[in-house]
Amino acid sequence: MILPIIMAGGTGSRLWPLSRSMYPKQFLNIVGENTMIQDTVHRLANMEISNPMVICNQEHRFLVAEQLHSIGKCGDIILEPVGRNTAPAIALAALRATENGEDPLLLVLAADHVIKEVHHFETAVNGAIGLANKGNLVTFGIVPDAPETGYGYIQRGDVCIENNIGVDNFKVQKFVEKPNLKTAQEYLDSGKFYWNSGMFLFKASRYLEELEKYSPEILKVCREGIKSAAKDLDFIRIEEAIFATCPSDSIDYAVMEKTDSAVVIPLDAQWSDIGSWSAILDVSEKDDDGNCFNGDVISHDSKDCLVLGEDRLISILGLENIIVVDTKDAILVADKNKVQNVKSIVDELKKSNREEWKIHREVYRPWGKYDSIDVGSRYQVKRITVKPGAKLSVQKHHHRAEHWVVVNGTASVTNGDQTFLVSENESTYIPIGQIHALENPGKVPLELIEVQTGSYLGEDDIVRLEDNYGRA
Repeated sequence: MILPIIMAGGTGSRLWPLSRSMYPKQFLNIVGENTMIQDTVHRLANMEISNPMVICNQEHRFLVAEQLHSIGKCGDIILEPVGRNTAPAIALAALRATENGEDPLLLVLAADHVIKEVHHFETAVNGAIGLANKGNLVTFGIVPDAPETGYGYIQRGDVCIENNIGVDNFKVQKFVEKPNLKTAQEYLDSGKFYWNSGMFLFKASRYLEELEKYSPEILKVCREGIKSAAKDLDFIRIEEAIFATCPSDSIDYAVMEKTDSAVVIPLDAQWSDIGSWSAILDVSEKDDDGNCFNGDVISHDSKDCLVLGEDRLISILGLENIIVVDTKDAILVADKNKVQNVKSIVDELKKSNREEWKIHREVYRPWGKYDSIDVGSRYQVKRITVKPGAKLSVQKHHHRAEHWVVVNGTASVTNGDQTFLVSENESTYIPIGQIHALENPGKVPLELIEVQTGSYLGEDDIVRLEDNYGRA
C-alpha cells in the first residue's frame, strides 16, 4: 500500500496578491474547479493508496482539514511549529508511518503542482513501486521542454537499471543547482538532464536508514519530536522546543545527493509547479488571442494577457503580455516577462509593516469567515459568515465593544449570563469585557454584520475562554 505524503507548507509569495502567507496557493482554485491540494489528492484516485498524510504549518491546519474533509478524505495532519525544510518534514512522516510496525511506501508530493497528463503520472508511479520495494529511493525527473533556469536538475546515468517495469529508469548520476541559460541549454540538448520535481517514492524504513547514515542529527530530533507529539483532532502537534533544534535541510542535500540508491524515472506529463503568474497563463485554457480571463472582464485588441478578477468589472484595451490580478484589497498589474519579481513587492509590504502580504480582506476561520468591510480610527465593520453547526469561541475583549445585526439565518448568542436566539433583522450589543459567544444552530449559513467600536481593534484583543478548535 502507498501512503501519500503531501507537503503543504509553502507560502506562494510569487502569486501575490491572490496567494498570501495565511492563505497560500495550495488552498486556492487557481487552475480548475478544485483547490491545488484537492487536485493533488484527486490525482491519486486510480491508485491503491491509503488516506494521505499532510505536513503543514500550524496556521494552515484548519484549511488543510476542511479542504480534505470536503472531498471525503481524512488522515494525519502533522503540524510543523517552525519550518525546517523537506528532509525533517519527510522524516516526521516516515516515523509516524512506522510507529505501529508498518513500513509503507511513501509517495512524497507537493500540494501545489499541476499535472495535466495524469495517466502518465500514474504509469510512472506504478513503475516505481517495484524499484522502491527493492530498497531504491526513486525520484521523478520532469522531461524538460525548455532551458529553464528556475529549476534544479537531475543528471541520469546511461543505462536503464530495470527493463521490465514499463518505464525508463536510471541511476541518478548527480543533482545540480539552478543553472544559467547557457548551461540549461546544454542540459536540454544532452537529453540526460531532468527538472527536479521534488516528488519521491521509497519505503519509509529506507528513507530513515539513509537519513541516519547521512544526517543523523535530523533523525535524532525528529524521533524526539514524534515521541512527544500530541494528538489533537486530526492534528499531530510537534513540540516547538524540540523541533526548533533540528537542522534545516532539503531531502536533496540531506539524503538524495549522498545515497547510492537514488533512481530517477523520467516523467513527461505536462507538469508545472505554478511558480509564477506566467506559469498560470501557460497551463490555462486561452482564447484565440492567447488571453485567459476569469471574472467580469472586457477586452479589446489585447493579446497574451492573464486577467483574474473577483467582484469588479475589469476592462483592458490594447495590452499585450500583461498580467492583471484583482482582489478585494490589492491589484497587481505586471509585465508577463517580469512576474518572477513579484516577491520583491511582498518584501516591500513586509518592510512597511502592511498586512496585505499576509492576509486577505476576507479571512477564513474553522467556523466560517469574515470580511472587513470598513475600518476607521475607532470602528471596524465586518460581515461574518458562520457555517451550520459551528460555534465561535467563548471570549471577551478588553478594548472593544461589538454590535451584531443578523441578516440571514438565526444566531444562538451568549451575552454575559444569558443565552438567546437572534433572528434576521434583530441585533444584540456586547459591552467591553463582556463574556460572549456566537453559534449557528441552523441548517443554513448564518450571516451577520458586526460593528466594533473602541480604542484598539486588533485581532489579538481576543481572550478565548473555551474553544472547539483547540485555540483557547
